Amino acid sequence: MKDILINLKRFDVPRELGGICPFSNPREWIEQVLEETIKYGLGNINDLHITYFLPEALILSAMDVLKKFPEKETIGIDIGCQGVFREDIKKGGNFGAFTTNLPATAAKNLGCTWVIIGHSEERADMMGLIEEFEPTIKKEPELRSHARKIIDNTINKEILCALGAGLNILVCVGETLEEKGSGEFIEQKPRIKSVLQGQLVRGLKGVKKDMNEKLIIGYEPIWAIGPGKTPPGQEYIGFVSHYIKETVKNELNFEPIVVYGGGLKVENAGMLAQIKTIDGGLIALTHFTGEIGFTVNGLREIINQYLANDITK
Repeated sequence: MKDILINLKRFDVPRELGGICPFSNPREWIEQVLEETIKYGLGNINDLHITYFLPEALILSAMDVLKKFPEKETIGIDIGCQGVFREDIKKGGNFGAFTTNLPATAAKNLGCTWVIIGHSEERADMMGLIEEFEPTIKKEPELRSHARKIIDNTINKEILCALGAGLNILVCVGETLEEKGSGEFIEQKPRIKSVLQGQLVRGLKGVKKDMNEKLIIGYEPIWAIGPGKTPPGQEYIGFVSHYIKETVKNELNFEPIVVYGGGLKVENAGMLAQIKTIDGGLIALTHFTGEIGFTVNGLREIINQYLANDITK
């Protein structure tokens, strides 16, 4: 089974307001996206699963579209949210005093079956808050390392809340340029391993082998994300994905699904499909030049390219 995950970030904001949704009404756009996904037959491809991670405002509209079609046409499509809070609603406890935050139970009740946790943008947001409290963290590596451990522990709370609510999880991990360091790749390997091991061990603390929920690890090379930056090659990604699988197996006694989270696209789909320890990828956009955005036809091209080169078939 290959997993193709799509994070539609702020597609709830139309272009005229500064976002990248091509429709003035984003709910109409997500309805069209789901309808086209089903029309193209992407919801019932053998051994392929698609998950759309959506802003909260678009979740119900997406769920309504899926309900209109026969299950056989949508069996390979799920809807997820873009994060959950580190605490959750409990019977006899906190009934929902979580203004501005999305508890895992609320996400599940909306119809979500998935959540993305630990995305590089979430980690950067947490670090920004810590820096507001202690600005010297920016210049002191030891303090910055301690702050990252706090972030890992917070992400762990989110993961446990998601699992408690019965949500499947995409957990993102990855190293920054500072953490990767300089030098040749062979010199960087021990540093990369140290960063990933810490994120995995702290972030997945308390996760059980026999859980019913599905857990995917998304590898984000944070140092390579953004315009003009050179993404890692096959050797680099193969090394990291193998290490992630090895670490989780050693620490938690199960081998996780690992996908490339640095941006699956037409240009790298064939290369990624030939890495034995990569099981799919995370997509944010399908068009990066001109009018940047996402189209289902673009998604179909990526999927076709990936499946055509998949060496595990």
